Amino acid sequence: MEGKKTNYQNRLFIITIIFFLLGFLHISFAIAGLACFIAPFILVAVYKDKVWCRYYCPRAGFLSIVLSKIGLKRKLPSWLTGDRIKRIVLGYFGVNLFFITMSTIMVSIGKIEPIEMIRFMIVFPLPFKMPQILDLSVLAAILHLGYRVYSVMFSSTVIGLVLGFIYSPRTWCIICPIQTLTTQKQANKSF
Repeated sequence: MEGKKTNYQNRLFIITIIFFLLGFLHISFAIAGLACFIAPFILVAVYKDKVWCRYYCPRAGFLSIVLSKIGLKRKLPSWLTGDRIKRIVLGYFGVNLFFITMSTIMVSIGKIEPIEMIRFMIVFPLPFKMPQILDLSVLAAILHLGYRVYSVMFSSTVIGLVLGFIYSPRTWCIICPIQTLTTQKQANKSF
């Protein structure tokens, strides 16, 4: 990958938009968002580098395109670039993934009902019900997992938009759990 410097983010940003639109068709399509959780680790295993963050991440492309001409462009505070905030965000999303996994298992074995709503930061329910254009019959666990994945992607995109508007378009990338997990300390290259 060393010689190849093509950045596909400015083309792949559309995946972020498609992801959110597909959730309006039917929330079960949101499970496709798991690819954004898995693909970076496959790429880092193959290339021994965070090529996902630099060349492929659809959210990074989306934030760059949407926020390139607008925003306050304030200086990044030191707390936002430190290891502590990265660990906090990583821990928070790790706990969310644990609860998503466990609650989906509980739904699949009939111990709890699926949660059929989008929640910001997995805690705060949005004040409206997600429209579902298609009336598909899916397993309760798939329905639940779709809402949970959509909630995580929605929350991190909103945070990314807010941080990008205040500071610079890809500020989210600094604290993104995927970036934190795939960054090798000895190869601390900028993205």
